[in-house]
Amino acid sequence: MYFAALLARTEDGWEASDTELDDVEALSDLTDLARDASVDEDTVLVYIEQEDAWFGVVRVDGEEDPRIYVSDAAAAARSSYGEILLTDELLGREPGAEDEIAALEELVGLDGDEAEDPEFGPGDEDGATGRRPAAVEADDDPEAVPAGPIGDASILADLGLSEQALLTLRTDALAEIADALGADEVLESVR
Repeated sequence: MYFAALLARTEDGWEASDTELDDVEALSDLTDLARDASVDEDTVLVYIEQEDAWFGVVRVDGEEDPRIYVSDAAAAARSSYGEILLTDELLGREPGAEDEIAALEELVGLDGDEAEDPEFGPGDEDGATGRRPAAVEADDDPEAVPAGPIGDASILADLGLSEQALLTLRTDALAEIADALGADEVLESVR
């Protein structure tokens, strides 16, 4: 089960609203949603959690690029909402790298000589290995997503939640984040 909320900072404190992510397909959509909720281009936090698996925070300050923190990238990668947060930039990939890798993998096997090719692992006599080239084994897999936290751990430091405190949050993180921000009452109204 997922829960998503927007926290918009105002002169009088924080305003909270739950949000539907059905129409959000990319980080840019999520950023636009946050900017629409902003009061005078002040800070907006988007919080997304999958119960007992992972949570993510996206911070949008006016027209600046969004800052992202995800508590467990590997768990988030198995989620459609998590995939929105796990951008190529956040994962340290070249934009479009997945498309290039898929195209290269498709080219593998066109000549049928992979069995003798030292770049490929052992295979059948006809060269059908069913494996990736040895150069792209699991340790070097550019599509691999690291387990554990990823992103900007200092995303909430100036709002009252230190990097160390954020890195230790696992379950019920929203309550602790809201408490540190002084937004627990307004957030409870939408939960």
